[in-house]
Amino acid sequence: MAPLTAIDRYLFKLIIVPLLGTLVVAAMLLLLEKMLNLFDFVVNEGGPVSVVWRMLGNLIPEYLSLGIPIGVTLGILLAFRRLALSSELDALNSVGMGYGRMLRVPFILAAVFALINFGIVGFLQPYSRYAYEGLRFELRSGALGASIKVGEFTRIAERTTLRVEQSFDKGADLRGVFVRAGQADGRSLAVSAARGQFLVTDDPDIIILRLMNGTLVQDAPNNMTPRVLTFVQHDLPVNLPAMESFRRRGGENLERTIPELFRIMNDRKASADDRQKASASFHRRTVQWVVMFVLPFLAVALAVPPKRTTSAIGVFLSVVILVTYHKISEYGERMGSIGRVDPMLAQWIPFALFTALCLWFYHVLAHRPGGQPIGGIDRAFGKLGGLFKRLKKPAAKMGLVPDEPGAAAPQAAE
Repeated sequence: MAPLTAIDRYLFKLIIVPLLGTLVVAAMLLLLEKMLNLFDFVVNEGGPVSVVWRMLGNLIPEYLSLGIPIGVTLGILLAFRRLALSSELDALNSVGMGYGRMLRVPFILAAVFALINFGIVGFLQPYSRYAYEGLRFELRSGALGASIKVGEFTRIAERTTLRVEQSFDKGADLRGVFVRAGQADGRSLAVSAARGQFLVTDDPDIIILRLMNGTLVQDAPNNMTPRVLTFVQHDLPVNLPAMESFRRRGGENLERTIPELFRIMNDRKASADDRQKASASFHRRTVQWVVMFVLPFLAVALAVPPKRTTSAIGVFLSVVILVTYHKISEYGERMGSIGRVDPMLAQWIPFALFTALCLWFYHVLAHRPGGQPIGGIDRAFGKLGGLFKRLKKPAAKMGLVPDEPGAAAPQAAE
């Protein structure tokens, strides 16, 4: 391989900054959308808010698998758009450097990020997804601890309910405590105390609720009247429910690595349903990193605006095409996993059509004199804008809208 020239290094600098910036922004936007749902879920389950950040951290690999293609595409697109608007692209073409030669650096970057994406979707994402599901399970089972909501009844153990009027020192000092504990034989215990505090014991399955200055009412089926007593200090043991262990990794296809999926889809001992689902996930993940080698053609083709214009329709169109292809690929995986279509065809036919579209865009730009793959779309948007301007003029004459920015609309005569 020939060493990189000064122009290659210049292209690398133009590409890498918007590439990394777009990658980070895309991942952050996807995480922010999920963050609100996670906060609602954690609060409703009564878990500590700090677990939200751990769950978001485990979702980063999943969102990077979409953010990397968007980042690579927009990084290359914005770099070549800058070259086109500054006429540097025409200068490079005039000295004999065609688009094929200029794609050298974009393809190097695409190959690097394709390997990164392969490592993410093939090996890192299954483990992070399993850890994410494990945190969800622990929140539902209470293994991470439950927050006691002030003024509400909270079930802290089986047949044990607690209500607290005030909480201080991060829950270490409870005020206005009411506890009701029942047993399987029908006996029950109701306690109200001025203050309370949780204490740990040597037994991990039992905690002590130390109550101070309160009243205890004990009832049983054989007692004619409940027993009532007052106390200065009373220790109430609370039996914690047994925690069910989380399942092993691999309960879902998202938690299996690419070699594990390949082994299952070729295992004749596995059920037909398991092989179908494994095949759908395997081909989807393979397409996710192979598609990286097609993105430079799409990015360069949409980067160059029509002559004598600075239209940014290519930037918008690239994002629309990528997101649409991503959704079609997701839909193909779902249809393949339930047997509606062949799992391999559900991924590779859309990939072939996407590749053909990108190569056609690139062929029009690079091999047709004056070719512009998005010229028709740009002209259509221009005509649409002209139509709005023509509709605006009669409205301005009638006094409905100002004729010029900042101009006041004519007032009706009194």
